[in-house]
Amino acid sequence: MQSATTAGVAANSLKKGDVLATARYAGTQATKHVSSLVSGAGVVSLPDVTIRFDIGETWIDIEARVECVAAVGVEPHALSAVTLAALTIYDMCKSADRTMVIGPVELLESPAD
Repeated sequence: MQSATTAGVAANSLKKGDVLATARYAGTQATKHVSSLVSGAGVVSLPDVTIRFDIGETWIDIEARVECVAAVGVEPHALSAVTLAALTIYDMCKSADRTMVIGPVELLESPAD
């Protein structure tokens, strides 16, 4: 994204409001709907979902950390959280910046590691 866009996000000065708070909420909500969106993913109780943003000059890095007490895979939940947070940022910033690109989205660590 353009540096003016990241500066606007960091300063919370864009027209649409608090971009990061909205993206954090959207990402957290995404984890609750994975079972209806991803084939084979079950309903999982997630006691801890943390979404972190790191703002650079022309980028925003998003990290989701999802913890679960059950012995099931929560990778789709973390990946969904990051993806929906990124889509929310895109949607809220698109009127100011049409050059934004989303990606890559990757799993950095899983419970099996």
